[in-house]
Amino acid sequence: MKAIIVFYDSLNKRYLPPYGSTDVIAPNFERLAKHSVTFDQSYVGSMPCIPARRELHTGRLNLFHREWGPLEPFDDSMPEILKKHGVYTHLISDHLHYWEDGGATYHPRYSSWEIVRGQEGDHWKGQVAEPVIPEVVTVPEKTTGNGPSGLWRYDWVNRKYITKHEDFPQYKVFELGCEFIDQNHQEENWLLQVETFDPHEPFYAPQEFLDMYPDTSYQGKHFDWPRGEAVQSEDEINHVRRQYKALVSMCDYHLGKILDKMDEYDMWKDTLLIVGTDHGFLLGEHKWWGKNKMPYFNEISNTPLFVWDPRSSVKDERRESIVQLIDWAPTLYDYFNVSIPKDVMGKPMKHVIERDEKIRDSAIFGAFSAHINVTDGEMTYMCAPEYDKKDEIFNYTLMPLHMGDRFTKEEMSKAEFVEGFSFTKGMKVLKVPANDKYGVAHYGNLLFNVHKDPKQETPLKDAVLEMKYRRLLKEHMVQNDAPKELFVRMGLDKE
Repeated sequence: MKAIIVFYDSLNKRYLPPYGSTDVIAPNFERLAKHSVTFDQSYVGSMPCIPARRELHTGRLNLFHREWGPLEPFDDSMPEILKKHGVYTHLISDHLHYWEDGGATYHPRYSSWEIVRGQEGDHWKGQVAEPVIPEVVTVPEKTTGNGPSGLWRYDWVNRKYITKHEDFPQYKVFELGCEFIDQNHQEENWLLQVETFDPHEPFYAPQEFLDMYPDTSYQGKHFDWPRGEAVQSEDEINHVRRQYKALVSMCDYHLGKILDKMDEYDMWKDTLLIVGTDHGFLLGEHKWWGKNKMPYFNEISNTPLFVWDPRSSVKDERRESIVQLIDWAPTLYDYFNVSIPKDVMGKPMKHVIERDEKIRDSAIFGAFSAHINVTDGEMTYMCAPEYDKKDEIFNYTLMPLHMGDRFTKEEMSKAEFVEGFSFTKGMKVLKVPANDKYGVAHYGNLLFNVHKDPKQETPLKDAVLEMKYRRLLKEHMVQNDAPKELFVRMGLDKE
């Protein structure tokens, strides 16, 4: 038996034809939907990029206990456990955060891995001189003022070497994926993870895909890396959306290459295929760009997911049951007949795929220090930190690393060893004071009926309903062994 994961970053499902888009050219996503199960209630868990990948490995939420960071010594790693049970696991990725401090323990868990360089601000090519940067509409937040290490600076260094379609990291990732399939399609017991950073910002795409979306009227400044509030003109917003659509069409083109290989080698009979993303992206909706500093509206949290399972061979059907990224790992354990570790909180999706048999009534999602959200598919409740407690949060870790650097001496001077949690396998952990990363307390709590208000434009004011979902949220946090002080921080200690 074989399995393939095609993993995108920042893919907004509303830009895909199987989810209702009428102006994005993506025939291979349509082709995939006809040969798989399409999930309408797939939700993120822990945000953003690397926390989501920790979920892919561990099958459990991590947003309550630490910010962005490496796999911990007590974490179960799905590809590593499969490897130990005779399943060859191979990662191909251009996701630059794997090669930083905060992601450095993920790729060695696979049997083998291939790295493609050059995405976004990847510190790739050595250039001492400052790059030439055109006049821009806006400079991305948190990418300036970092001197020679800035992501913004390195993106412009990298672009000199990425001009033709064949130069783009996504192109190389999928070529390597096809090469692996060519060499190994006759072998048994392997998992291939083909992972691209696209369509993550900056929305830089080859000209042939931009040409699919003529934009002759735009005469403004360079603008393909939006972040923060969407305060630009309608013309500028439409320009960015056009570039995002071009990247989605590029993703679609390369997805087609994997589907072609499935056809060529008749792999549909014995190969599980999962195609999804870590999270979505706001493209001016709710007057925001991105996915971090705002409430996690459905454009971010309700993600596209397609699964083909050769055991049931169900295709061209949709599913309404709620699933999450934490369900991918147990699905793969189940598929390869490997026992699911006891600390895994996700559930195998086999019966959801077969007959839409639900595996949960509700799902919880969010980010460390931000809103904690719960949905049952009809209502979504967003719980904000109490404003006067917004900084009372701690990292629980044995790997004191941030996204791109180590914990400082000042941070570590305040750390203490404390008893661990139900999932730390008897290990004590460091409790380190952390900062509020996203500052969402000022939004307050939000409640939406996502059936009647799918665009989440009109928050409800209903104290009885809010109390119901606060209790549900607390139940989830207890099940996930959230730290005690987090209940206080979220105002749930008296519920």
